Amino acid sequence: MTDNLLLVYSLFFVTSLVFALVINRFLLKFSRNLGIRNTSETIIRWSSTSKPALGGISFYIIFLFSVIFVSFLIPNETDFFNLQTLGVIGVVTIGFLTGLFDDAYNTHPWIKFFSQLLCGIVLIVSGTSIAIFDSQLLNYAITIFWVVGMMNSINMLDNMDGITTIVSLSVVVTIFAGILLRGQLMDPIIVIVLGMIAVLLGFLYYNWHPSRMYMGDTGSQFLGVLLAVLGISFFWNGEGFSGDSTSLMRFLSVAIVFALPIIDTTTVFYKRIARGQSPFVGGKDHTTHHLSYLGLSDQKVALLFAALSLVSFFLAVSMTHFIHTWKVIHHVLFGSYFVVLFGFLFIVGNMNKDRSQ
Repeated sequence: MTDNLLLVYSLFFVTSLVFALVINRFLLKFSRNLGIRNTSETIIRWSSTSKPALGGISFYIIFLFSVIFVSFLIPNETDFFNLQTLGVIGVVTIGFLTGLFDDAYNTHPWIKFFSQLLCGIVLIVSGTSIAIFDSQLLNYAITIFWVVGMMNSINMLDNMDGITTIVSLSVVVTIFAGILLRGQLMDPIIVIVLGMIAVLLGFLYYNWHPSRMYMGDTGSQFLGVLLAVLGISFFWNGEGFSGDSTSLMRFLSVAIVFALPIIDTTTVFYKRIARGQSPFVGGKDHTTHHLSYLGLSDQKVALLFAALSLVSFFLAVSMTHFIHTWKVIHHVLFGSYFVVLFGFLFIVGNMNKDRSQ
């Protein structure tokens, strides 16, 4: 049974990967005028070249393909297609459509914010929320903050070729590894995660520097809310741990798995607010940009983020599956990693201020 499942999953992964490559190739071929940002817009972007922002379309298509595939693969699919699942499908659809609308019409930031707020509310109503505090009201508040924050973080991190794709891949691969280590091959979520790994790899082929395609808000809003949901299930609520987990362990796992988007967004928000600027207006002041100012090429910046993501992956898998008796030293070690990484990128992000303003 296990061997058959692994074969089916492998075929599904390969099919999704090929499908993603074909979809993106097709979109590139017919994107002469569709999805290309107007070069006369006032939005500040790292690349001086206008490119199709259509990558998110393949994300959503493969996601729907994965959901449909579950109904054919999992015998008790009725347990999967419940109100909670419908809520998740609903919010990723809201995220996708919001991003698609923004890519087409460059909407006001408040419209995007209210759609993000709506995503958080829909998740709570449908049964997906952070359960880390005794106060349910506080759990709901941090759930909305997490969803809105993650959707903005992934969107803001999409500022250089390959960065957001690499970071998102790290998160879903970490979750996939956890599912395998727990032996939960019949968990329907494995199909969704496999589909996301495949489509992100298929998109990275076109998004690696020098990129031929951007994911756009269509992709970043979709990824932001989906990663927020996965973060709630597997890390905030401790479902991704092999044994019992404390609130501090869950918090540390979130900090490590999502370290790069959290650090970049926090650094940018701090700098822009300190300058009296809106944190939601684009600029060349991200941690990735400052690494470039220090002399790293775009490819080397992407490779550095890939290396940091790999470290976060190993640490996250270790803390959730291989450390069964937690001690104070473990909190210190994992916490120190996040603090050191935060300090390094924060310092780098505050260098060369004149070039980033």
